Formats: sequence, structure tokens, C-alpha cells
Amino acid sequence: MDSIDTMRGRFLDQIAQAADPDAIEAVRLTALGKKGEISLLMRNLGQMTPEERKTAGPLLNGLKSEIDAALKARRAALDDAALDARLQAEWLDVTLPGRPRSMGTIHPISQVMDELTAIFSDMGFAVAEGPQIESDWYNFDALNIAPEHPARQEHDTFFMHRAPGDNRPPHVLRTHTSPVQIRAMQAQGAPIRVIAPGRVYRMDMDQTHTPMFHQVEGLAIDRDVSMAQLKWTLEEFCRAFFEVEDVELRFRASHFPFTEPSAEVDIRCSWEGGQLKIGEGKDWLEILGSGMVHPHVLRAGGIDPDQWQGFAFGMGIDRIAMLKYGIPDLRAFFESDLRWLRHYGFAALDQPALAAGLSR
Repeated sequence: MDSIDTMRGRFLDQIAQAADPDAIEAVRLTALGKKGEISLLMRNLGQMTPEERKTAGPLLNGLKSEIDAALKARRAALDDAALDARLQAEWLDVTLPGRPRSMGTIHPISQVMDELTAIFSDMGFAVAEGPQIESDWYNFDALNIAPEHPARQEHDTFFMHRAPGDNRPPHVLRTHTSPVQIRAMQAQGAPIRVIAPGRVYRMDMDQTHTPMFHQVEGLAIDRDVSMAQLKWTLEEFCRAFFEVEDVELRFRASHFPFTEPSAEVDIRCSWEGGQLKIGEGKDWLEILGSGMVHPHVLRAGGIDPDQWQGFAFGMGIDRIAMLKYGIPDLRAFFESDLRWLRHYGFAALDQPALAAGLSR
């Protein structure tokens, strides 16, 4: 009894004085390891008489449990102390503002597409889409473009490869979104009001031209559509898009194979101080082409030109984006320069809305 009490006091003192996990482990091995003092005493129980075993057994089991509990408690206390020290050393002021995180932006082309879609949707135009690889018929023939027209030459259009011996006209990367108008007429008939935004391709490359760019075309067909309605539509679009109250457009006679009569449209502007201002000044800037849909085009779309008539227009989305947001070089739209995108890009919540304005 005295030996067990002495052993208990000695081990409890050693446990209380242990300053780190290694010291705790040393005490455990001395007391409860395979050759530990308590383990050796437990092993000697088999050599005792039943009366001695009945007395010593509970005492040794109690001592073993007490020392094991003291070891676990001391180990937990040391862990808590280490955690407190670490928290003190790694202190963080949670009231400080968070680190800024870079976020992606919406490309100006995507933003302008959303803006013009919102404007024309408010006028009752639906959005029509079509393939970017078109047949020769949809891209040229259905639009009254003659075989000898320059647009049908390789210096102006990307033609797809045909296998040797295949004499069919090659498919092309569409040079405009006008084929979408033909497909929309064939699918919906008349009356119809649609816009067709999308990518188009031409063999051109300089500061204001790229081999791939974006275009939007509009089509409205009904029984009494006129140039006056075309003029009103374009004026309202320019007023809403450029966010100016006074817009003056000038229609100049021109020629497009798919419209008759045809007109190029200029908008009044000024370049004072090197800054473009829409709706004022003495200068004019060409922004789009337009006209009344040619009867041959109506027939190609399955619509009787004796019963229906309509107007069409087309403009470069990249070009009007440059005008509205002061972007000097068209090629920068496609260079994926993150600095440029951060400067000219839009936040995800900058959604176009006619009631709240269309710009940032």
C-alpha cells in the first residue's frame, strides 16, 4: 500500500512538471510502458496468492487509470497552451478590410450587343440567329449579289475547301448577317421584325478593319412599310444608344444589291479638341447602310413582293462601340490584353436598361 501511494505521488509530480510532449511521453513509458513500473507490478499479480491478488489488483488498476488520466489531462493542457501561444504569435486584426480580388469584366462587344438588343426589343424586334458557315446561295445568290460582284472573289471572302472533283460552289464564312434575314423570312414569313447580331468575316485588316468582326442587321416587313419608318427607327436607335436627345441623320443615295432604293446613313457630330460628340457640330460620320428590301430578296425568302415590302439596315457593332466608348483601335478588341479589358470592360451588374440608361 505504501509503495503504491509513493509511486502515485512520484508519477503525479513528474506529470505536473512535464513541460512538453516529449517529457509526457517519457513519464508514460516509465510508468505504463512494457517495462514500466506499474506494468511490471501488474505482471506480478499472477504470482500472488488469491488473497493478495484480491487486495493488490484493484489498487494497481486504480493507479494505472489515475496515471493514464493525469497523462491525458497534462497533454491536453500543453496542447491548449501551445495553441494559445500560436494565436498570440499569429494575431490577426479581423476589422481590417479584405484584400482586393481581381474580377473579370464584360467585353465591350458583349455589352454593346446587349444594349442594342434592349433598344430594338423595345421597338418590337426579335433576335434571329444563323450559322457562321453559309452556303454560296444564302450568302450571295439569295441576296441578289451577282456572280461578278467583288465580294464573291477570294480577295474579299473566306471560302471553304472543297475536295478535288467536288464542283459544288464552296461554302463561305459569312461576310454579313444578311443570310440570317433570308432564313428568318423562310421560317416565319411576313409580317416580320428581326435583328441579326453576330460574327462576320472578310479579308481585311487595318486600324479600323479586322478579318473577323461583329455586325447587326435589322429587317422589318409588312404591307405598308416605308423609308419614313426606316428613318424613324434609326433615329430612335441612335438617340437611345448614344444617349443624346437631339440626333440628326443624313441619308445619302447609295447602292447595295439587296436593297432598292439604298442609302448610307451619316450622323451629325463634332471633333472639337479631338473628342467626338454625337448630335452636335458641323461634321458628319457614316455609321450604317440601309434601304428598302429588293424584290428579288423577298422572293428568295419566300415572300411575295407584290403583297409585302420592308426595310433593312446593317451596322458594325465594333464600330459603334468605338464611337460610344472612345476606343481608338479596332484591333485591340481581339488582342485579349487584360489591361485593355480592365479599362474598357464592364462590371457584371452593368446591365443595359432603357429606364436606367445604357452606359456605365
